[in-house]
Amino acid sequence: MKLTEDFYTHNDVLGIARNLLGKYLFTCIDGVISGGYILESEAYNGVVDKASHAFGGKQTPRTQTMFGQGGIAYVYLCYGIHEMFNVVTSVEGEPHAILIRAIVPTEGIDVMMARRNLKAFKPSITCGPGSCAKALGITRQMNANSLTGGVVWIEDRGLSFTDEEIMAAPRIGVDYAGDDALLPYRFFVKGSPFAKKK
Repeated sequence: MKLTEDFYTHNDVLGIARNLLGKYLFTCIDGVISGGYILESEAYNGVVDKASHAFGGKQTPRTQTMFGQGGIAYVYLCYGIHEMFNVVTSVEGEPHAILIRAIVPTEGIDVMMARRNLKAFKPSITCGPGSCAKALGITRQMNANSLTGGVVWIEDRGLSFTDEEIMAAPRIGVDYAGDDALLPYRFFVKGSPFAKKK
């Protein structure tokens, strides 16, 4: 059920981002498994994408992970506050990545609520990339971890969505990218409270 490396290593970052919807993202921290199925993802198309950290081939200590072979995690800190979990795709040297923006929790909900300091379960627990990563216990210590390992991984459990159930829309928070900010590179399942509505 765990996705193998070949799922991640082709160069169609948009196709992979769409196909990640319905896949299950899990972490295992101190023996505790938590996770759920992916409901919203956002593709970043490497060196030609002005919204990507790797636009123009930019390599820094932070972005180096993006240039690795697909099938590893790229985790970075946003605004000095939020850890953000991304799936690196394509081949080594081609820095494609997919930001996971939301999941529907299915396992380890109690521990996810504790990580988010929530007393009652509500969709905001895993809606938004910062909230999602925090609920799953994802930190920069997991940066460059293999997604075929035992700390953070993605499974196919047979859940899928039709094209009619999925919306493609512009990405969020990338206004600096000019025309590229308008590209429909964000995918989400319509009608769920766990995903952004626009």
